[in-house]
Amino acid sequence: MAVENEPQWYILHTYSGYEAMVKESLFRLIENNNLSDQIFDVKIPTEQTIEEKANGKKKVVERKLLPCYVFIKMIYSNQLWYLVTNTRGVTGFVGPQGRPKPMKEDEIRKMRLEEYVVDADFKKGDRVSIDSGPLEGFIGVIRDLNDESQRAKVAITMFGREQDVEVEYIQMTRISETAVEIPKEDEE
Repeated sequence: MAVENEPQWYILHTYSGYEAMVKESLFRLIENNNLSDQIFDVKIPTEQTIEEKANGKKKVVERKLLPCYVFIKMIYSNQLWYLVTNTRGVTGFVGPQGRPKPMKEDEIRKMRLEEYVVDADFKKGDRVSIDSGPLEGFIGVIRDLNDESQRAKVAITMFGREQDVEVEYIQMTRISETAVEIPKEDEE
């Protein structure tokens, strides 16, 4: 069981389409009741996906990972349970009998609720597989690294053409230890 007075992540169930309104209402609740020392964060996890429109153009679209759910980091108390569950749009906490059950560490990491500093020892020319996000399943070669933003420029083959894409360190895994020559476009 979690340590008392330690903030934990919990999941709130909401009416469909009310996620943003619930998030805004919770931030107002925090501000109006001076609860910033008890409720620390409210998030709606999203991901970027590539959608193809009717005219054939591709567009990057932001989608909710789990519609009807909002994640809240707080120090649980009966008073907070009452305030949060009486917020417009909230149907209750996810857990047994509507009582909140704190999320596990691996669930928090998978939902990317908190920033994790990845001690990455990637280098230019490394072959990597992309493990999450809209480019999951692609394999590519690192062209450039930005340790400050924790992102890499990776050359992948998409739609029969080589393209450079930006990938967060946490989304990729090195496949081979040896660096490979960055391929150039073949001229036909």
